[in-house]
Amino acid sequence: MKPFLWLLPVVGLLHQPAAAQAPASALTLPNVIDLALNQSAAARQTQTTRDKSYWVWRTYQANYRPQLGLQGTLPGFTRAVTPVVQPDGTTDFRAVRINNSNLALSVTQNIGLTGGQVFVASEVQRFDDFNGRLKRYNNQPVAIGLTQPLGKFNGLKWDRRIEPLRYEESQRQYVEERESIAQRIAELYFDVLEQQVNAEVASQNVQANEELLRIGKERYQLGRLSQSDLLRLELNLLNARQAMAQGQLDAQNAAVSLQSHTGLQAASLRLAVPPAAPRLVVPAEQALTQARQNRSAALAFRRRLLQAEREVALARGTTGFQATLSANLGYVNQAGNLWDTYLALQNQQQVQLTFALPLVDWGKQKSIVKTAELTRRQVQTDVAQEEISFELNVQVQATQLATLSQQLDLAARADSLAQQRYTIAQATYKVGRISLTDLTIASAEKDQARRAYILALRAAWVAHYRLRALTLYDFERQLPLAAK
Repeated sequence: MKPFLWLLPVVGLLHQPAAAQAPASALTLPNVIDLALNQSAAARQTQTTRDKSYWVWRTYQANYRPQLGLQGTLPGFTRAVTPVVQPDGTTDFRAVRINNSNLALSVTQNIGLTGGQVFVASEVQRFDDFNGRLKRYNNQPVAIGLTQPLGKFNGLKWDRRIEPLRYEESQRQYVEERESIAQRIAELYFDVLEQQVNAEVASQNVQANEELLRIGKERYQLGRLSQSDLLRLELNLLNARQAMAQGQLDAQNAAVSLQSHTGLQAASLRLAVPPAAPRLVVPAEQALTQARQNRSAALAFRRRLLQAEREVALARGTTGFQATLSANLGYVNQAGNLWDTYLALQNQQQVQLTFALPLVDWGKQKSIVKTAELTRRQVQTDVAQEEISFELNVQVQATQLATLSQQLDLAARADSLAQQRYTIAQATYKVGRISLTDLTIASAEKDQARRAYILALRAAWVAHYRLRALTLYDFERQLPLAAK
């Protein structure tokens, strides 16, 4: 049996794939993502945006509900010298000292279908002439009225079509932004982890090169090692120490960005190498179906098209013939005593139609409407193109999952083989069966394989979170992602 063959079982036990045991104090990827979603500035901003959209929604709903209001002028005192027209048509200036107060209670209700408004009101007025010692009341106990635009833009009708979409879109955007935060944190997590792994690998290389240099000095004293190889061992140790220092510095720099999102102290940050990302097989059509059902973009496309139609309706409804029909009826009376105004109430009716019709506008109306129609056409084109890009992004991301999983398997296997090869090469070099050059090559391949595995692990996890953000669906649990 060759001298190094007994090492193979030991190598298999010592080495696991790069997702091996981590220190108990090391933070995991889910831990760091939870911290970011709970306390980062981006998460708080996302929550604020969601709360704001809720109150905008409440404002929209209130527009379709009865509004109870109290208006008045209490007091309305005036003491001044004012011009007063005399019976013969001349004007005389008189000193007046009066109070003209009023109080009105009204209930209004918007009519979403027509854009009009109905109201029920009650109003009382009091007039005092302190110089003439006169007091009068004018009382309108009840009045019912209607205001109805004719040919004008009906904003209430368009709000009823657009605002529910906008609100549901905001709820989906909240979930998307949280998933985007998770994806970003995963990227930052692996930025730090990659540098920490580099520093760890360099630290292991320092220990190994210190041992090799010790053995090399003994061999050099015995005349079994050339001075060139001894100098090469010293250079390898210096390079390993330099790589370890640089790796620690790079890890600290990378941790600063992660600290800004999570509050974790960069100086004491220690991350665990996560296990392999969930191995999912997601058909592109299934991913696209979920994206259409769950993503805010699907609602945003519909909302933008409706908004473009709304602008056309607005252009047509604010130009050309416009009219407003106003009508009200009620009871009214006046007297020197408030209670007397309720006696012998008199009917009051009012009907009024106001209109405006431009006769010559030099094409202004046509230009405004045409501009809105061309804007609508541009929006339709943009939305159609964005829908294509949206679908392609989802399909490509779903298709890449399987490939990234295969690459991760290959990288894990290459990492394991490279580590085993280096361990064997190190042992055989110590017994003098391979050259220092072969050992150096094995060490470089081992380091490269470890870095490649971390990069493959990063790509798999980032793709996992990106697909969640693109579809708002958890394919691992087969559940849509809901707002929390």
